Amino acid sequence: MPEISPEFTVEDIHKIRAWHAEIYKGMTPEDVCEYTRSEVAQFEQELKEPPDPVIHAEVDRLLQSVKSRLEYQLNLYCLLN
Repeated sequence: MPEISPEFTVEDIHKIRAWHAEIYKGMTPEDVCEYTRSEVAQFEQELKEPPDPVIHAEVDRLLQSVKSRLEYQLNLYCLLN
């Protein structure tokens, strides 16, 4: 995973996309969908128990936002491929 800045900039998004493009090379669309779902599940598991309750609430809010966007993009990708 590329190093991400604390501000999470557009440059960070480009780094993540380039990183994923390297991972996805040679994968079928089904492989990409399966890989992405497994990565999301692992990410959710890692965020389940942050040490600080305030951080937990913020992480949960952000996670729900990111998850809904990822689900939409993944479903769209899987439908188109």
